[in-house]
Parts: sequence; structure tokens; C-alpha cells
Amino acid sequence: MSATAWQRAEVAGPKKALVITKPQVVSALIKRAKTPIIVAGHKVTEVAVGNQLLVDYIIDLATLTGIPVVATAHVVGEFDKRGYRPQVSMSLVDVCNRLTDASWSLEGGGSHELALFAGHDYYMQWLALSGLKHAAPQMKTISLDRYYQPHATWSFPNLNEEEWRESLQQVLRGIGGR
Repeated sequence: MSATAWQRAEVAGPKKALVITKPQVVSALIKRAKTPIIVAGHKVTEVAVGNQLLVDYIIDLATLTGIPVVATAHVVGEFDKRGYRPQVSMSLVDVCNRLTDASWSLEGGGSHELALFAGHDYYMQWLALSGLKHAAPQMKTISLDRYYQPHATWSFPNLNEEEWRESLQQVLRGIGGR
């Protein structure tokens, strides 16, 4: 396990993501959050987590917790095919811009204080999380992808596929899932 960014030329600055060594930490953060949100990128339909796709994991997480999902790009159709309808579809830039607005919420319950990101190109998530770190410092962010994201509040270290799958399963078990 390594906690080094994949973009070597970029410098994350003095404040870097806390490394998730125990996936139960993610479960606890989700349980405590009043208005969390999941931002699912186009790679959720391409990346395998064991014998399922990342989109299936996101659906399981959202169904278990009731967390609203923002689907970016074209992935709304993939969610629909699986019988799950995300709350909204918008670009990553748009949703991050809205998350900096303390009065914006998908469900009107106050601003989102926790945002979980998964399935975005590494460099796009890097930039999105950097923007939130600077423009919405009150917001906590979690990268659920398998590569370390230094601009998140919490991030998995660089994991191999099996370690990542097991970590995601532990998150689900920690919130009462399979």
C-alpha cells in the first residue's frame, strides 16, 4: 500500500488526504453524515470490483444508506438498466461548483457536508477535489477509487484490485450490508 499521488508533476500542498487504512472509518463517516452525496463518474460502468462493476457497488451503497447519487456523463442509462434512478445527472464541474454553495442541496436538507467520489478519471477527480478543498473547506470528501487522491479529506491508498474490492465490501458491511 502506497499513499503517493499518481500525478507526479503536481504538488498537493501541505494538507493531504488522510489514508483509509480501516474501511470501517468510511462506514462511520457515512453513518454520521446528515446530508451526504455520491458523485458517480463515467468509469463506474467500466471498472470491475471483483465480479461486478463499480456502478453495482454504488447502487448497493446508495440503496443501503439512502444517499442521493449524482450521475455524471452518460451513466444515468446504466443506473436505469439496473433499476436504480440517480437523483440527477450533471457534469462533474457543475456538481462541484454547486457543492461550494452552502445553500445548495439535492434534497433541500441543508448543504452537503460529505461527498463521496467514484469512477472519475484520476486527473478530473484530482482537480474537482482540489477545488472543493479550497472553495468548500467545511466539506469532507472521500475518494472511493483505488488510487490515492491527495486532495480528498479521506482516500484509500494505492490498492491492488483484491484489496480494493475487500475494502469496499467492508464499507458495505460496516453500514449493515452484505
